[in-house]
Amino acid sequence: MQNSKTVLIDKNPGRNSQTYGIARELNTELDLIHEPSIGVVGNKGDSQCYIGVQEKVQTIHEQLRQKIGLKPGDLKMRLVQPEYTIATSDGIRNGTKEMRYSLIGREVTNDSICEHLSATGLEGVIAVVACDKPPVGTLAAILEHNRPAIIMSDGSIRPGVDSKTKEAIDIITGYQIAGSSDEETKKRIACEACPGFGSCGGMFTYNTMQTFISVLGMQPLHMVSPASQDMRRLEEFPSQLIEYLSKMIRDEITPRDIVTRDSIRNALIVAMSVGGSTNVMLHAPELARAAGYKDFSKDIMSAEEFNHLSKNVIPVVINARPFGKYSMVDIDAKGGIQVIVKDLLEAGMLNGNTLTCTGETLAEQIKRLDPPAPDGDVIYSVENPFKKTGGLRVLGGNLSPEFSAVLKLAGVEGGLENNIFYGKARIFNGEQSLLNTLEKAPEKFKNFDMIVVRYEGPVGGPGMPEMLDSTSRITSLCREKDIIVGLMTDGRFSGGSVGLVIGHVSPEAAVGGAIGLLEDGDDIIVDLNKNELNCTQLSDPTILKDRKQTWDSTVLKNDGTHPAVGDADTRLLNRMRSSAVSAVYGAGMHPDRKLWISNPRDIISSDFEPTNKYK
Repeated sequence: MQNSKTVLIDKNPGRNSQTYGIARELNTELDLIHEPSIGVVGNKGDSQCYIGVQEKVQTIHEQLRQKIGLKPGDLKMRLVQPEYTIATSDGIRNGTKEMRYSLIGREVTNDSICEHLSATGLEGVIAVVACDKPPVGTLAAILEHNRPAIIMSDGSIRPGVDSKTKEAIDIITGYQIAGSSDEETKKRIACEACPGFGSCGGMFTYNTMQTFISVLGMQPLHMVSPASQDMRRLEEFPSQLIEYLSKMIRDEITPRDIVTRDSIRNALIVAMSVGGSTNVMLHAPELARAAGYKDFSKDIMSAEEFNHLSKNVIPVVINARPFGKYSMVDIDAKGGIQVIVKDLLEAGMLNGNTLTCTGETLAEQIKRLDPPAPDGDVIYSVENPFKKTGGLRVLGGNLSPEFSAVLKLAGVEGGLENNIFYGKARIFNGEQSLLNTLEKAPEKFKNFDMIVVRYEGPVGGPGMPEMLDSTSRITSLCREKDIIVGLMTDGRFSGGSVGLVIGHVSPEAAVGGAIGLLEDGDDIIVDLNKNELNCTQLSDPTILKDRKQTWDSTVLKNDGTHPAVGDADTRLLNRMRSSAVSAVYGAGMHPDRKLWISNPRDIISSDFEPTNKYK
């Protein structure tokens, strides 16, 4: 080993000069420059979500620096500078064209973390993550690099308080009064809804994925629920993270030892139990891919099994926003996410033998944490749940032959009589068209309309924007007029969306999917007894063939692209359009897309019978 280092020094004087310089600036031992590298990374962006990240990264970095050295018991490693990723904030961008960059932020984070980990050759990393998509991109890169690593949530924002009603409010409160004409109330809510800093505090996408990542085993369970401004994140957790990472390095525990089929299944089950965001059905396949599992349905969990568990086995056990009353800080006050995991373990619904970043199994970590029993108000038990069925359902049918469409059942407020919704299609090519109608002519929407927003998928958007602004306005409209209006899209939703909303419909319109063949007035059926999303008219082979020929002709006249797709006017948007895989595979950017995405011309044909495929 010594001889190899001598050769390296002789051949790389430039590297030596720079690494000596970094060591001097970071005040670490010069003799450690050729040891394995270790460091801290964080997510950054333009919102309150990211404000607390830098202080935590610097705190961990400083404590890591103090533990590195040549003395017995020290970490004998080369310390590198903290690095940060860039991403957008979903909350700020909803309802704008900027929202196209949200899911792309997951991919950009993956790229930047991959560059840092691989080019630096990091043998140990602690990641502080925030907002919705960067944590998933961070973990995906960590799994690809597959060297010891551990994650900590930056933490949630504390809820605000309405100064008039004294009720707890949050960012979703602001969106749900967007259609109001009371400008004074809207401004008051906007000013009071998001005090302090941290990521969205309900069981929206951020907390769904932090819960998911912790149950996967890549984040200590007790580090999920405290608020961003909770002092434990600066005074207690940094030293614990370093201790856990040191053990992973010593015992050669890598992320792919932790993120396995069984741990992903555990995380999915917990996501159902907390009524989690529909976005988990994009992020779980992407993380499985990064962990080495290409076919999520075959390797991890089929749609049939997912629906069986959600319908018959796994209940919703929290009373949390957006479908309930409380926020993550309230869950923390009642013992944290570990309360839920313990209850599910004791009910026999999780595999307790999966390895975690603490070096313990999931069951051992729970035993050490010793959380209290569910309190019955914020956190419910499996035996006496908040809702009897799981929060998510995936749908097949002739509009979703890839079995990709996802419904957040926990957020449905009405319209499912005997688990079936019958509606009439109201077509909008792009979300902006819908928002204009909701703003200027909301009276046009009738009871049991099924709004269809298309050309907003991974390819069509491009970037698969989420539609919190639209769904919030629709929710307010339905409550005000006491009507049921559904929404289905090849785009996606925020974890804060509620109502009869169905996203991720694929194949998407931009690649010739059936959603692009719908017309105003078509009969739409959502059948949760069969877990299908169907259009009656498209069951007629003649109608299907005629509409497909019309669609093909339109695309042919427009140089191979449907005119309703969004502009791909930056290199990043064009990259997404050119390389995005279907939602069922996670809607990420992959150069081997032809191996992942179904051929829409094979799927949408005159003799296609989607309801037979999954019987």
